[in-house]
Amino acid sequence: MIRVMLAEDMEMIRGALVALLAGERGIEVVAEVGRGDAVVPTALEHRPDVLVVDIDLPGLDGLSAAAALHEQLPQCRTLVLTALGRPGALQRAMAAGVSGYLLKEAPPKELAMAIRRIAAGGRVIDPELALASWESDVSPLTPRETEVLRQAATGADPAEIARRMHLSTGTVRNYLASSVTKLHARNRLDAVRIAEQAGWL
Repeated sequence: MIRVMLAEDMEMIRGALVALLAGERGIEVVAEVGRGDAVVPTALEHRPDVLVVDIDLPGLDGLSAAAALHEQLPQCRTLVLTALGRPGALQRAMAAGVSGYLLKEAPPKELAMAIRRIAAGGRVIDPELALASWESDVSPLTPRETEVLRQAATGADPAEIARRMHLSTGTVRNYLASSVTKLHARNRLDAVRIAEQAGWL
């Protein structure tokens, strides 16, 4: 029996996934959460074989949750199930140690197939997205620049970002300026737009 945990913030979609997997032989949903910051503690309690996670979750994004789970429960393999079909998002997912990346627009039968393949030690990646990722540029931003820009995307000003990240305001301004330069952006908002469209945030 493959033990599956679902992390999806939209209750209707999460319920549909539970119902879909309930009809699959050899697959059991043992836990479900609606927030990214609930992934690790819930997984440590239920010990699933596969985590099916959306990227856009409240509390903690799905990729950060997947990376944390990969460190604390490495035997649990992760399948990203998302609407974000951008090469940059796939590259970030692979860096977080996920085993699969499936788009929500995929046929329903592919979900169970992907779970079985991942549980058996394989990998599953949407083929068109994999090709686009191969051809796309890698983010020029450092991890710290990316995180500062991600915070800026929430509308936080440099002082607030500095408090959140335990940095000085001047350091945050330097990271934002370097991000604007590297992305050839007009300003901070333009840098956020460029990075989001590329899937780097």
